[in-house]
Amino acid sequence: MTDFLLFINEVLWGSVLLWLLIGAGVWFTWRCGFVQFRYFTRLRLFLRNSTSSDPSGISSFQALCTSLAARVGSGNLAGIALAISAGGPGAVFWMWVAAVLSMATAFAECSLAQLYKSRDKDGNYRGGPAWYMERGLGMRWMGVLFSLFLIVAFGMVFNAVQANSIAIATHYAFDVPKLWVGIALVIVTALVIWRGMRAIARLSQWLVPLMALLWVFMSLYVVALHIERFPEVVRLIFSQAFGWHEAASGALGYTVSQAITNGFQRGMFSNEAGMGSTPNAAAAAAAWPPHPATQGVVQMFGVLIDTVIICTATAAIVLMSGMLDGAETSRGGIILVQQALSSAVGSWGSGFIVVIVFLFAFTSIVANYSYAENNLLFLNPNSRVSKLLLRCFVLAMVMFGTQAALPLAWQLADVAMAIMAITNITAILLLSPVVRDLAADYLRQQKLGITPTFNPNRFPEIKNQLAPGVWGTEPEKKTDR
Repeated sequence: MTDFLLFINEVLWGSVLLWLLIGAGVWFTWRCGFVQFRYFTRLRLFLRNSTSSDPSGISSFQALCTSLAARVGSGNLAGIALAISAGGPGAVFWMWVAAVLSMATAFAECSLAQLYKSRDKDGNYRGGPAWYMERGLGMRWMGVLFSLFLIVAFGMVFNAVQANSIAIATHYAFDVPKLWVGIALVIVTALVIWRGMRAIARLSQWLVPLMALLWVFMSLYVVALHIERFPEVVRLIFSQAFGWHEAASGALGYTVSQAITNGFQRGMFSNEAGMGSTPNAAAAAAAWPPHPATQGVVQMFGVLIDTVIICTATAAIVLMSGMLDGAETSRGGIILVQQALSSAVGSWGSGFIVVIVFLFAFTSIVANYSYAENNLLFLNPNSRVSKLLLRCFVLAMVMFGTQAALPLAWQLADVAMAIMAITNITAILLLSPVVRDLAADYLRQQKLGITPTFNPNRFPEIKNQLAPGVWGTEPEKKTDR
């Protein structure tokens, strides 16, 4: 099974998806007028008025934190360690390149999710790739397939990956049996997911900034302790990214293709741009200013925070510790991160990783569940039995993940991610004229010095595709009946 999944991943990531993701990033960067560079320094401005006054949606800040909760998981720790051990320090550079390109892709998919969102029977905003496939492309069948892929990927496989990292880290640090870890994790997860999307958003709003700051400060501490290695680490990242460096200072030599493939693959697994996951959180927001592109701009900064800041913090700890200089390079995943931190700061570092892994992975589990539930409602908006079965399956996969082998869990995650990404990228490329119009309209209003507001009457070809009462002039009365 492991060999078969490895073969599938090599085909998908080596020749299909890698170039599709790069192409989509380049296309939307150009199509949207280099949007990620235009708004690079304006995140604070977009979040300043992020408290939503619309009871139908969560705030922009909560949507950003929910998407970060799903993004910032074991992929930021174990995945980056795997990328460096398989592709060398040069993978870090290509991870950064992937992030910059992915910001434009995230803008596209999240703007579309806001545009084509609708309200559920309780009046809450719902949306995502399945919605813009149905409304924007008129292909409900495509939305159904995507929803099924997402439910399997996020509700099942990805949650098993997150649980796997928690169990391995806890067992390695404290010798706690993985079965006990699984039981405890299932109980805690059940207590959260039974309370719904708004509870998950509130939890993410507090936990995500805390855990991100803890990890970044720890990486800065490690860099300060080993500052003499800093110039060499920076040199290794750039030289191995382009094949200028083979084997020096005790480090292994890696090919450029290894660096590019692993950097892009793990960067994409971490920031999730193009996969179609983040739009599920973006659609739930009541964006301010009231324009679909607003949430696109906010969410593209999630890619920056996830990859350029948090993933780089992990890479700094691994590389600054010197763990790749010797025999321990055979280690991979979360254990490599634990060993690296312990080597840098002392034995207490291993226990600290357990805390960080739990925060990262647990928030991902509950956010992943919210994505799966959202797409279940697209398939069947009124079935309580389906929702109950989904919750039971999610909890079962959490338990399975604590017992599974690391290679199998990661390879399943890579296959699931690839299938989702291919489906979603196909849809957003087909809808790229709509993305271009949204970006141009938003920029036009900003240049005029007015608050960007979406007026569907300016886009008659789009207006008829929108859900009744969301972007129109009399939405509230229609949805309260």
